[in-house]
Amino acid sequence: MFKRILQHFAARVLTAGLSFAVVWLTARYLGAAGRGQVSLFYTDMSGLVLLAGLVGGSSLIYLVPRRNAWHLLLPAYGWAVVVSGAGAAVVGWLRPVSAEYVLHLAAVTLVQVLLSINLFLLLGRKQEQAYNALTTAQAALLAVALALAFAAAHWLSIRAYYFANYLAYGLPWLASTALLLRLPDAWGGRRARRRVVARELARHSRGAHFSNLLTFANYRFGYYVVAYLAGAKALGVLSVGVALAEAIWLIPRSTALIQYVALVNAADKRGQTYAALRGSRLTLLATAGAVLVAAAVPAGWLATFFGPEFGAAHGVILALAPGILAYGAAMQASSYFSGTARYGLNNRAALLGLAVTVPCCLLLVPRLGMAGAALGMSASYTAMAAYLLGHYRRAIGATWPDLLPGLPDLRWLALRLRGRGEEGERLSS
Repeated sequence: MFKRILQHFAARVLTAGLSFAVVWLTARYLGAAGRGQVSLFYTDMSGLVLLAGLVGGSSLIYLVPRRNAWHLLLPAYGWAVVVSGAGAAVVGWLRPVSAEYVLHLAAVTLVQVLLSINLFLLLGRKQEQAYNALTTAQAALLAVALALAFAAAHWLSIRAYYFANYLAYGLPWLASTALLLRLPDAWGGRRARRRVVARELARHSRGAHFSNLLTFANYRFGYYVVAYLAGAKALGVLSVGVALAEAIWLIPRSTALIQYVALVNAADKRGQTYAALRGSRLTLLATAGAVLVAAAVPAGWLATFFGPEFGAAHGVILALAPGILAYGAAMQASSYFSGTARYGLNNRAALLGLAVTVPCCLLLVPRLGMAGAALGMSASYTAMAAYLLGHYRRAIGATWPDLLPGLPDLRWLALRLRGRGEEGERLSS
């Protein structure tokens, strides 16, 4: 388990670094207003991706170990086509955007969802190396394509971002499809059986994914408030601060995802949960250290690195820091409830967060601008974390000290690292 978490974390670090490069490229070459346009497009796309997950999403990981992969893929693909087209049309109806924006939103969303479906199926079959490689390749392709468009071709337009996404998601989708074709699952099967599996997928996905939709609203409701009340430039600065702060979540997300895969495949759910507690405590310690580092970065450094408009992102990071740490601690609890099909707890936590973030943003953004949005998001994360951790502790029969890191965990980690170092020396001698 520890080795798998380290491997997945390494892949996520590399992916996060490449995503950070995308943030830097769009901020540096397009400015705060251009970065705001990119952020709004990405937020619209992310919302549609989550809607597509209502038939698919992470529930594919839960079902594919015990179901035919092709019986799961076909309904997930069909729903992805519907959501991408209809969802983009609704966005065009709700906001004054161009027809070109709507078309690119539909197409980029579709190719991203198709790739995510393939990746979830591969991950559910424990092909973690393929999952990590393709996820990293997607981030690398996007960063390289934007670098070539901006720096080499001097194509300083939002259109460059659209076409870079086609390349970045399209090629890994083709590669992942080739890997799925190598699975031993028989193509076809009885129609009645396919309908049963499709209904099962929809039932699990609705329960599992509803909380993801609510959580997305918690994460990004402030973006739309800032875009409406303060404009694209303020949204661009906010998005950089949020990207830097939320990058810290790659630490708990890596641990939670591996533990989720192990949990859904484990016969003894309670035993698997207790075996993962030490990893969760060490993850919390690493998350706290990363939060302190991010908060300590001076505003001047941000202005130098991203451009003079982005020094204000430091205030966004400070406002987000408490919520980032709190919800990072709760990600293990959320994955536990998903892995044991107790989706209602995640849904209620997300509803609680939404009940906090909406009034906070509406009250604070007119007064404090983007810092108000960050404070509202942080309050939402903290409320969700408190709810999830309280129920998680009771569900597994643990005490609060069981969830918090201590000296024994540090000693254990030191022994493991020392053991690996000694093993490496023996192999090299």
